[in-house]
Amino acid sequence: MTTVAGKPALGSVAARLERLPHSRWHVKVRFLIGAVTFFEAFDQLLAASALPELADQWNLSTGQSTFAVTSASVGMLLGALAAGWLGDRIGRVRTVALGVALTGLASLAVAFSGSIEMFSLFRFLQGLGIGGVVPVAATYINEIARSDQRGRFFLLYEMVFPAGLAAATLIAVWVIPHFGWRAMFLIGALPVVIAAVLSRKVEESPRWLLARGRTEEAEAAILRIEAEVVRGTREPLPAPATEVPDEVTAGRLRDIFKGRYLRRTAVVSGLWFVAYYVNHGISTWLPSLYTKEFGLDLTTALVYTLLSNVTGLLGTLAVALLVDRIGRRHALMGALAGTVLSLGVLALLGATSGLQVAVLASCTTFFLYAINGGLYLYSPELYPTQNRAKGAAFGGIWNRLGVILGPVVVGAIMGAGGGLPLVFAQLAVMGAVGVVIAWFAVETKGKTLEELNS
Repeated sequence: MTTVAGKPALGSVAARLERLPHSRWHVKVRFLIGAVTFFEAFDQLLAASALPELADQWNLSTGQSTFAVTSASVGMLLGALAAGWLGDRIGRVRTVALGVALTGLASLAVAFSGSIEMFSLFRFLQGLGIGGVVPVAATYINEIARSDQRGRFFLLYEMVFPAGLAAATLIAVWVIPHFGWRAMFLIGALPVVIAAVLSRKVEESPRWLLARGRTEEAEAAILRIEAEVVRGTREPLPAPATEVPDEVTAGRLRDIFKGRYLRRTAVVSGLWFVAYYVNHGISTWLPSLYTKEFGLDLTTALVYTLLSNVTGLLGTLAVALLVDRIGRRHALMGALAGTVLSLGVLALLGATSGLQVAVLASCTTFFLYAINGGLYLYSPELYPTQNRAKGAAFGGIWNRLGVILGPVVVGAIMGAGGGLPLVFAQLAVMGAVGVVIAWFAVETKGKTLEELNS
């Protein structure tokens, strides 16, 4: 391990991670962190799947329904803020383990709620965990991936998020009609098991350990990783490159609002807000739209919603295969333009039937999930190790604001009798704002995290 001024150089750790061939170690880590992300996505969408039955069982008004689905989003906003600090303070893996434990335990409490007030309180607590886990998990995956294939590696991992959303809807199609909405939240408590084993099975990020001055632990972690890769590949590792630069940046929160980072923070915050405003403006209300506006039965409504989640999974796969070739900026701009087109057509056609909405909403989610996956990849790339979780989580705050405001605005339009064409038209306009913001994005394709932040 090379040294600078008597201390191990960050570039040496980066270079040693950069030289690692794809191996069973990468698969193991991606599986374990992916399992966490899967259940976080599963738990995130539970309220939307349960809402039609909740509204009928507890005779909820539109305002109460909005409160029920947005309470977790408020928790996610605060969870993202806290987890950004924790992730840079106590480590990526420990923060993820704490967040997933909170998510699972809160889901168990939701299952035994006896009123909409208790339901919303425990969903708020569950949101704290979900909001904290996802950006910090994304930060960790970024820090262990090679720069030449970071986009593909990360987004193939990120596919578990739309898979979790799809699973929540698929399971709801069968579980809710037969066992009720509470059974869904009992399933959502399973992540507690993962939290118990995560810290023992996944190495802490060597980049983070070294940035915190824990050089001996960083060396021990990278040695264990290298040994596991060698065992898996049965081949010696190539020599690390010497040209990977060192990071010299500090870890103060205000640094993400200074110099070149101000532009990065402004762009990524705007993109997060737009993407999740549109995404949750649609996804939160879809099951209820199908049942209330078009008179469809609950099973059909959930099947139509599942279609949207499946196309979202395909959208994430598409961006995973393309993002290292065309770059982050072009991928984001193209997906946002596709979102505007799909929503614009739906608004012009008038959203006159459940099937029409299902088809065009599914086209929309194809592009939206590509944007969301791209942002989870892109955000951690923009910040140095000392501030990476904070920077990624700050973007998460803006996506939570979008998650809150999107459904609220859609609910307000519907409650005021504005009609579905207006709902989809305003979402299309918001998507067009995102295209403009993405124009100013900094390209990160093919560069190491150290090159981007030295």
